[in-house]
Amino acid sequence: MGAFSFWHILIVAAVVILLFGRGKISELMGDVAKGIKSFKKGLSEDDTTAAAPPPAVPPRAIDHEPVEPVRVEKAEERSKVG
Repeated sequence: MGAFSFWHILIVAAVVILLFGRGKISELMGDVAKGIKSFKKGLSEDDTTAAAPPPAVPPRAIDHEPVEPVRVEKAEERSKVG
């Protein structure tokens, strides 16, 4: 019960062909094939760009002014001073 037999699949296929027609199904399969080819082409293009090493950029020096160190007093030193 619940398993599809050969006849069930054949009847469903016949109904689909009658509703959509043979031309429409072949167009749909052609579009699916074009999509798969385009997807594979995109994957192969990604592989070629990923394999190439990035261009070497020399390191840049950062110009900055020296900052005076901040003295942090402990709570004990503050109580002795004041």
